[in-house]
Amino acid sequence: MDVNIAKEILQELRRHGWTLGFAESCTGGLLSAELTLNAGVSDVYRGAVVAYANEVKVSILGVANSSLQSFGAVSEPVAKEMAKGARRALHADCAVAVTGIAGPTGGTPDKPVGLVCLAASGPNFEVSKSQIFSGDRREIQQQSLLCGWRLLLEQLRLQ
Repeated sequence: MDVNIAKEILQELRRHGWTLGFAESCTGGLLSAELTLNAGVSDVYRGAVVAYANEVKVSILGVANSSLQSFGAVSEPVAKEMAKGARRALHADCAVAVTGIAGPTGGTPDKPVGLVCLAASGPNFEVSKSQIFSGDRREIQQQSLLCGWRLLLEQLRLQ
């Protein structure tokens, strides 16, 4: 794990005076666990919603049922809605959302194991991306964490 990314994110958030939250599905709280290994994180970190079930994505994060039906839980539109919903639910300035298929089962020809959709949302930005990672479940989760953090850090540096 590259702890320097976490430290850089925290530094950028402090520079902007912004707070951070997460909406996690396939990572199951890993982003939160890794970020909170840093002492003093409480000045910028608000918390996370681990929304594994679609019902939680809808009821807590405000993801539209129509988005889930049209695109599926593992999609960039849903990841964007999760990130915006985390900002709202957690009263955070910025949020990262991760939804995907960590495996080893659950994949389809259209959405294989390893497909992860990520989004970062903030006061002046909203971006998303999809990646297909390889490896076992834990490796896919770790790669998802780093990709989500990099997506956020890139946006924070542009502000």
